[in-house]
Amino acid sequence: MDRVPALEEPLKKLLGGPTAKVMADHLDLHTVGDLLHHYPRRYEERGQLTKLAELPLDEDVTVVAQVADARVHTFNGGRGQRLEITITDGSGRLQLVFFGRGIHKPHKELLPGSRAMFAGKVSMFNRRMQLAHPTYAKLGADAAEGDDAVDVDSWAGALIPIYPACKGLESWKIAKAIDAVLPSAREAVDPLPDALREGRGFVSLPEALLKVHRPATRADIEDARQRLKWDEAFVLQVALARRRHADGQLPAVARRPVPGGLLDAFDAKLPFTLTEGQETVSKEIFDDLATEHPMHRLLQGEVGSGKTMVALRAMLAVVDSGGQAAMLAPTEVLAQQHHRSITEMMGELAQGGMLGGAELGTKVVLLTGSMGMPARRQALLDLVTGEAGLVIGTHALIEDKVHFHDLGLVVVDEQHRFGVEQRDALRGKGKQPPHLLVMTATPIPRTVAMTVFGDLETSVLDQLPAGRSPIASHVVPAQDKPHFLARAWERVREEVDKGHQAYVVCPRIGDAAEDADEKKTAKGKKKAEEAETADKRPPLAVIEIAEQLSKGPLQGLRTEILHGRMQPDDKDDVMRRFGAGEVDVLVATTVIEVGVNVPNATAMVIMDADRFGVSQLHQLRGRVGRGSAPGLCLLVTEMPEASPARARLNAVASTLDGFELSRIDLEQRREGDVLGQAQSGVRSSLRMLTVIDDEEVIAAAREEAVAVVAEDPDLDHLPALRTALDALLDKDREQYLDKG
Repeated sequence: MDRVPALEEPLKKLLGGPTAKVMADHLDLHTVGDLLHHYPRRYEERGQLTKLAELPLDEDVTVVAQVADARVHTFNGGRGQRLEITITDGSGRLQLVFFGRGIHKPHKELLPGSRAMFAGKVSMFNRRMQLAHPTYAKLGADAAEGDDAVDVDSWAGALIPIYPACKGLESWKIAKAIDAVLPSAREAVDPLPDALREGRGFVSLPEALLKVHRPATRADIEDARQRLKWDEAFVLQVALARRRHADGQLPAVARRPVPGGLLDAFDAKLPFTLTEGQETVSKEIFDDLATEHPMHRLLQGEVGSGKTMVALRAMLAVVDSGGQAAMLAPTEVLAQQHHRSITEMMGELAQGGMLGGAELGTKVVLLTGSMGMPARRQALLDLVTGEAGLVIGTHALIEDKVHFHDLGLVVVDEQHRFGVEQRDALRGKGKQPPHLLVMTATPIPRTVAMTVFGDLETSVLDQLPAGRSPIASHVVPAQDKPHFLARAWERVREEVDKGHQAYVVCPRIGDAAEDADEKKTAKGKKKAEEAETADKRPPLAVIEIAEQLSKGPLQGLRTEILHGRMQPDDKDDVMRRFGAGEVDVLVATTVIEVGVNVPNATAMVIMDADRFGVSQLHQLRGRVGRGSAPGLCLLVTEMPEASPARARLNAVASTLDGFELSRIDLEQRREGDVLGQAQSGVRSSLRMLTVIDDEEVIAAAREEAVAVVAEDPDLDHLPALRTALDALLDKDREQYLDKG
């Protein structure tokens, strides 16, 4: 039987079952290689102690400090005992508390003058910061033999690595586990081609792993970080470059607009001229469509920058060439909205084959899951015969029974709402691979686009069409200043008095079905989780808020509700009447987040705004100010002024620049969410690389990757890189890249 390579050895074999289980369950570490790639978060220097004065509240910390004093107090009539230990680092002091039987060991070991590492959650008691029942490991000369002793001198030099840890497995225990597996680092296969590694002056991979875990100097850490960041960026960019290369080999039907055809007729009808940005992006798309390889393009643009117009013109060009185009929307509300606005923009051109329709026209059909059978049957017939050149639909388009006459272009709106399988299923309906245009109104920083969507060419629309108005945004602290909330409702009335309309957005629906779902979910939750969230009230709900407003501050105004559980016909009816100005205030969930276009709506009040993400708030806000009157967005929250949630809302209120907000969002959420496995399949490969800070590394790695793949697409001459790629691309991730 073949020997298991050293880095693939299960941790259970080396560290024992209990430790391996904690590592697997809490840190997702399963093999020696996984543990070697679990890098220190930071390093402590002996003599250069953590500043206790700057500890964050409610966070798990690891500190190195000296014991100043220790005292035992009795309470409860002498029946209870409490040990209070004060530690210091010169910058500040921190109290440690132990209770009951837990006081004996620390009382004996943590004597004044001794030094140790302490780990625990920082809490506040009697206006003083403390760690309750921290775990600890004594250092250096104070260390005794045993599990909880750390002999600093046995580590390389004076730098103490502090690892991302979890309950039951403190940083120093992870360090001991690393000691056990570190000899295996010498067998790490180096994925970088020799010429590239030498040309850029990088240390070898085994050396980088040794230096990152046991550095002798700060320079060692820097050497290791530079090298390990490069590995992550380069291997990922090679995967994406190979995907682009493979796509470039696929055949596709070139789709060119016909002079004097449908596109020209549509352009002649437009009551406005396209922005310079729309013209530029349209040219990029038309150039792609004219090639005999499938287009793979990401179109990102600010809310309201006119992406739908650009996509529609591309779709019409494909119809001109004899093909069909499909637009995939994430919700029925959005699919209906797109269908309505596209048929309105096209006028008689959308009535091909119908009485009164233009000779050049085509049919534009809608296909959603809840359509009645006769309408659905007709839509399916129009698609298979080619009668309908354009189809707008939800995931219903993906079903097996949907067949196209000649699918030439797939437009995916708000791509982050779809799994890659859904996109792939629709693309698979073409006789040859159709061209793909992916749209998002969530601005993506350049490095994220290169990392997550590296297999797509990117076009950016950052210019708003003429006539769009500015939007003023304000945070409304309902808890601190209730009169601000009262004023918010007055502002809504003022807008309605001027003949405008308003949205009120809530995080929940609040109907019986949703409540039942939540009860079921709550039952499945652990008791500890319930206790943690017991003091947090449930999010505000559409149904309750609509009723309160109708009877209270907005009494007399025409108020309607809109949410995802309503019948499709009811949803469509409400949106149609709101669009026609027959409804003053629409109280809705985030179903209005994308694509809803009512130029007369000028005000939006977002309740419990702290429960939405930065990008989502920016999307929602983009629903107002779409006409000539200025927009107003009020972010209502009960979170205290100093909280991170308020800082996030202040950031949203301070800028309308979506790209700036996406940077803030990314910095706050870290890459884990942005590169979430459902979206990218590469989250766990980014351990050292940060996509915001390491822009230069990513850009340089992309260039090198393109050159390597151009010369050797199958990596036949680079077996070590091939191995690293196989490790990155497990089945799920490979699927992502194959279907991107």
